[in-house]
Amino acid sequence: MARKIILATHGNFAEGIRTSLELICGKSVNVEVICAYMKEDFDLSQTIETIIFENQKNELLVITDIFGGSVNNEFFKYVEQPNVHLVSGLNLSLLIELYTQLETTSDLEKLIRQAISTSKETIQYCNALKAKEEEEEF
Repeated sequence: MARKIILATHGNFAEGIRTSLELICGKSVNVEVICAYMKEDFDLSQTIETIIFENQKNELLVITDIFGGSVNNEFFKYVEQPNVHLVSGLNLSLLIELYTQLETTSDLEKLIRQAISTSKETIQYCNALKAKEEEEEF
Protein backbone atom coordinates (compact mmCIF):
# COMPACT_ATOMS: atom_id res chain seq x y z
CA MET A 1 0.00 0.00 0.00
CA ALA A 2 1.47 3.34 -1.09
CA ARG A 3 1.41 6.29 1.28
CA LYS A 4 0.25 9.81 0.46
CA ILE A 5 0.17 13.07 2.36
CA ILE A 6 -2.81 15.36 1.85
CA LEU A 7 -2.32 18.94 3.10
CA ALA A 8 -5.76 20.46 3.55
CA THR A 9 -6.19 24.04 4.71
CA HIS A 10 -8.35 27.12 4.53
CA GLY A 11 -7.03 29.32 1.73
CA ASN A 12 -3.63 28.88 0.11
CA PHE A 13 -1.76 27.77 3.23
CA ALA A 14 -1.48 24.18 1.95
CA GLU A 15 0.15 25.24 -1.30
CA GLY A 16 2.47 27.65 0.49
CA ILE A 17 3.70 25.11 3.00
CA ARG A 18 4.24 22.54 0.23
CA THR A 19 6.43 25.14 -1.49
CA SER A 20 8.42 25.53 1.75
CA LEU A 21 8.71 21.74 2.08
CA GLU A 22 10.10 21.53 -1.45
CA LEU A 23 12.56 24.35 -0.78
CA ILE A 24 14.00 22.30 2.10
CA CYS A 25 13.51 18.69 0.92
CA GLY A 26 13.38 18.97 -2.88
CA LYS A 27 10.45 18.20 -5.15
CA SER A 28 7.75 16.53 -3.09
CA VAL A 29 6.46 13.12 -4.00
CA ASN A 30 3.02 11.87 -3.01
CA VAL A 31 1.97 15.21 -1.48
CA GLU A 32 -1.34 16.68 -2.59
CA VAL A 33 -2.95 19.91 -1.46
CA ILE A 34 -6.46 21.12 -0.89
CA CYS A 35 -6.72 24.91 -0.74
CA ALA A 36 -10.27 25.15 0.52
CA TYR A 37 -12.64 27.96 -0.43
CA MET A 38 -10.36 29.61 -2.97
CA LYS A 39 -12.86 29.14 -5.80
CA GLU A 40 -16.45 30.25 -5.71
CA ASP A 41 -17.79 26.82 -6.72
CA PHE A 42 -15.57 24.89 -4.28
CA ASP A 43 -17.33 21.94 -2.65
CA LEU A 44 -15.31 20.67 0.32
CA SER A 45 -17.43 17.60 0.93
CA GLN A 46 -17.24 16.47 -2.71
CA THR A 47 -13.51 17.20 -2.96
CA ILE A 48 -12.75 15.07 0.10
CA GLU A 49 -15.11 12.29 -0.94
CA THR A 50 -13.32 12.08 -4.30
CA ILE A 51 -9.88 11.94 -2.66
CA ILE A 52 -10.97 9.20 -0.26
CA PHE A 53 -12.55 7.19 -3.07
CA GLU A 54 -9.54 7.53 -5.40
CA ASN A 55 -7.12 6.47 -2.65
CA GLN A 56 -8.80 3.39 -1.25
CA LYS A 57 -5.63 1.39 -1.92
CA ASN A 58 -3.32 4.04 -0.45
CA GLU A 59 -2.56 4.90 3.15
CA LEU A 60 -3.50 8.57 3.57
CA LEU A 61 -1.92 10.95 6.04
CA VAL A 62 -4.15 14.01 6.05
CA ILE A 63 -2.81 17.10 7.80
CA THR A 64 -5.19 20.02 8.33
CA ASP A 65 -4.61 23.51 9.63
CA ILE A 66 -7.15 23.88 12.46
CA PHE A 67 -8.61 21.27 14.80
CA GLY A 68 -12.37 21.67 14.73
CA GLY A 69 -12.31 23.78 11.58
CA SER A 70 -14.50 22.91 8.62
CA VAL A 71 -11.69 21.19 6.70
CA ASN A 72 -10.69 19.06 9.68
CA ASN A 73 -14.31 18.26 10.53
CA GLU A 74 -15.04 17.06 7.00
CA PHE A 75 -12.04 14.70 7.02
CA PHE A 76 -12.96 13.56 10.54
CA LYS A 77 -15.90 11.71 8.98
CA TYR A 78 -13.39 9.24 7.49
CA VAL A 79 -11.09 8.49 10.44
CA GLU A 80 -12.67 5.10 11.05
CA GLN A 81 -11.36 3.93 7.68
CA PRO A 82 -8.18 1.92 8.30
CA ASN A 83 -6.21 3.73 5.58
CA VAL A 84 -6.91 7.29 6.85
CA HIS A 85 -4.79 9.08 9.46
CA LEU A 86 -5.89 12.63 10.35
CA VAL A 87 -3.67 15.17 12.10
CA SER A 88 -4.51 18.81 12.79
CA GLY A 89 -2.17 21.72 13.47
CA LEU A 90 -0.13 21.76 10.28
CA ASN A 91 3.26 23.42 10.62
CA LEU A 92 6.52 23.08 8.74
CA SER A 93 8.41 21.25 11.47
CA LEU A 94 5.69 18.60 11.70
CA LEU A 95 5.45 18.26 7.93
CA ILE A 96 9.19 17.85 7.39
CA GLU A 97 9.47 15.14 10.04
CA LEU A 98 6.50 13.22 8.65
CA TYR A 99 7.49 13.64 5.02
CA THR A 100 11.12 12.60 5.43
CA GLN A 101 10.24 9.41 7.31
CA LEU A 102 6.95 8.49 5.62
CA GLU A 103 8.34 5.83 3.29
CA THR A 104 10.81 4.28 5.72
CA THR A 105 8.69 3.82 8.83
CA SER A 106 7.05 0.51 9.50
CA ASP A 107 4.73 2.07 12.10
CA LEU A 108 2.99 5.15 10.76
CA GLU A 109 0.99 5.74 13.92
CA LYS A 110 4.16 5.77 16.02
CA LEU A 111 5.80 8.20 13.57
CA ILE A 112 2.78 10.51 13.74
CA ARG A 113 2.78 10.53 17.55
CA GLN A 114 6.55 11.22 17.67
CA ALA A 115 6.35 13.98 15.05
CA ILE A 116 3.54 15.70 16.97
CA SER A 117 5.57 15.55 20.17
CA THR A 118 8.67 16.95 18.47
CA SER A 119 6.64 19.64 16.74
CA LYS A 120 5.18 20.82 20.05
CA GLU A 121 8.72 21.24 21.41
CA THR A 122 9.66 23.51 18.50
CA ILE A 123 6.94 26.01 19.40
CA GLN A 124 8.68 28.44 21.71
CA TYR A 125 8.32 31.99 22.97
CA CYS A 126 11.82 33.13 22.09
CA ASN A 127 11.73 36.34 24.16
CA ALA A 128 11.30 34.24 27.30
CA LEU A 129 14.17 31.98 26.24
CA LYS A 130 16.41 34.99 25.73
CA ALA A 131 15.45 36.42 29.15
CA LYS A 132 16.19 33.07 30.81
CA GLU A 133 19.52 32.91 28.98
CA GLU A 134 20.45 36.38 30.23
CA GLU A 135 19.42 35.48 33.81
CA GLU A 136 21.69 32.44 33.75
CA GLU A 137 24.65 34.55 32.63
CA PHE A 138 24.60 36.50 35.89
